[in-house]
Amino acid sequence: MTMPEALVAFSLAAALLTMTPGLDTALVLRTAGVEGPRQALLAGLGVCGGCLAWGAAVAVGLGALLSVSEFAYTVLRWAGALYLLWLGWTMLRQARDGLAAEGSTGIPPATGGQRWFVRGLLTNLLNPKVGVFYVTFLPQFLPAGVPATSFMLLLAAVHALLSMVWFAALVAATRPLGRLLRRAAVVRTLDRVTGGVLIAFGLRLALESRR
Repeated sequence: MTMPEALVAFSLAAALLTMTPGLDTALVLRTAGVEGPRQALLAGLGVCGGCLAWGAAVAVGLGALLSVSEFAYTVLRWAGALYLLWLGWTMLRQARDGLAAEGSTGIPPATGGQRWFVRGLLTNLLNPKVGVFYVTFLPQFLPAGVPATSFMLLLAAVHALLSMVWFAALVAATRPLGRLLRRAAVVRTLDRVTGGVLIAFGLRLALESRR
């Protein structure tokens, strides 16, 4: 497989993976609907930053630690699960307490964007499944004779770029419905649904086995 062939094959596989509904999509959609496009794009940038960080870890060999160390994998798995459970519970609580009805999402306006960037980043970084996936997925597209480190970083950058394009499309799709999505009742519903999704992912991450 030549380098152009590897890039095309990886781009197709990564695009399908990116568009598969999951935690990242739910996080960006909820943020776009409740807090606006800027915050949603920052959350998406955080997710993409996590992709780049995992790609860099795999490129320098650190990602393989998750494949061989049960302890490292377990620590990261529980950290990710607890973070998702906390984030999901926060959304359920603010919906229950009526924060949405007051036009607030519990995030101060001056720091909301930065906070959602960090949330997007941590949601990706604290998921060991992403790291293991990168360890097993990226090397399959490595052409013979190509420097592994630089090419894997390139693949991670392609994945991050495709993800950002997808997130931008999701945000654009919510803009015509912006006024409707910011109604208090709709915000509470979005918080309940997204909080439930985050908790479900957190429980799944905590309870499922390594393989």
